[in-house]
Amino acid sequence: MSRRQAPFPLSRSTWPTSVPRAAPRRSTGVNFPTSWARRYPARFGRAAVLDLVTRPAVRVLADPDVRGRAHLDHILRPSIIVANHASHLDTPIILSCLPSTVRHRTVVAAAADYFFDRTWKGLLSAFALNAIPLERTKVNRRSAEQAAELIEAGWNLLVFPEGGRSSDGWGQPFHGGAAYLSIRTGAPVIPCFIQGTSAILPKGRSSVRRGPTTLLVDAPLLARVDEDARHFNERIEQAVARLGDEARTDWWQSRRDAVSQSTPSLRGPSSGPWRRAWSLSAPAAPGEAGQSAWENRSLGQPPAPFGSRH
Repeated sequence: MSRRQAPFPLSRSTWPTSVPRAAPRRSTGVNFPTSWARRYPARFGRAAVLDLVTRPAVRVLADPDVRGRAHLDHILRPSIIVANHASHLDTPIILSCLPSTVRHRTVVAAAADYFFDRTWKGLLSAFALNAIPLERTKVNRRSAEQAAELIEAGWNLLVFPEGGRSSDGWGQPFHGGAAYLSIRTGAPVIPCFIQGTSAILPKGRSSVRRGPTTLLVDAPLLARVDEDARHFNERIEQAVARLGDEARTDWWQSRRDAVSQSTPSLRGPSSGPWRRAWSLSAPAAPGEAGQSAWENRSLGQPPAPFGSRH
């Protein structure tokens, strides 16, 4: 004889068999809550970790050389920082190179299906990186709305428009999220190119290998009048590609390539893996004029005329 169930509300209510149940709301992935990570207790703890642990570790492990630092030092309003993506080290290196006033007011757009697929990973990502979940396989209104609201509230946004790390060191096509958010909010886009992280911690490897890195930064971009997100996204990718060209050659040569519209694509040659690997490991050496232009850029000085002697 079965035990008689207590009447409602002393027991759990029954669900009519003719009414379908709604799918349970997931708290992971794109729905992971992160607002707590932008409250002062979490911000204070994250600032301590970034300044006292992350920055010294980055200096020892990667020793980043920042070219065009003035573009970061003069961020006066909420901005969208975009960069190529080859390693998990890209995020802590870029954050550690930002001025403190910018670093502590920056959120990171992170893949919802990777960094927020488990509760512990979501908590760690939100606390350590101030990350927010971003749907990278399709357009998600929730992700876009959250990012736009944060920018309008005064936060900077770090985005990797490729949507994931490179598997061979070369870039991938840019998604248009950063361009869309810039047009919607009026926030400038700051192009960056980071070199060397794929040698320290490439995709698929868990051990790190110490080595030098370079972070190149260019002037902020804004969408032109009547420019749509697709064309603006192409300009953003071209700006990052020009920085990549500069990293492989020099400032002067990259400018000449840009003027002649011959800047190499971030995506590398359309050939076999061995050819792509060889092309990536054989950077062009700058000439005398190019080296002088590189040095002047590092000092914040204009480049000398081509062919001049120093």
